[in-house]
Amino acid sequence: MVRVPMTVGGAEALRKELDNLKNVVRPRITAAIAEARAHGDLKENAEYHAAREQQSFAEGRIQEIEGKLSNAQIIDISKMPQTGKVIFGVTVDIENVANGETKTYQIVGDDEADLKIGKISVNSPIARGLIGKEEGDTVVIQTPAGQVEYEIAEVRYE
Repeated sequence: MVRVPMTVGGAEALRKELDNLKNVVRPRITAAIAEARAHGDLKENAEYHAAREQQSFAEGRIQEIEGKLSNAQIIDISKMPQTGKVIFGVTVDIENVANGETKTYQIVGDDEADLKIGKISVNSPIARGLIGKEEGDTVVIQTPAGQVEYEIAEVRYE
């Protein structure tokens, strides 16, 4: 079994979604199926088929989340020694050496990644280029636009 790294926040978000699916969505779908069954003929009952499809999706998502959580290696970055080194879970500020533009990223697991909110996958080219480096180091990252040189301005263990 392969352990998948996940931040504490990522694991908590999955647990909340799982709780919502089990305690809110699942009972609502069960009630909708019961109501649709009461309408009679199931062959041509669109409400029944839609509710069964929702049930299938919800149960699949429950299994998926339970699997992810069981394979997760939850890493609490706040308990790590703050050495200034870029590791999984840190938030890092990088500055483009050419134009001075600063970007902030948190390095997270694949399931948590969301570039819109500054969370990048540990397997992304940027994260792979930063892992193991330290504050003050300069790194060259291969981007779609070509190679870009960044300086690691700050590493935060939050």
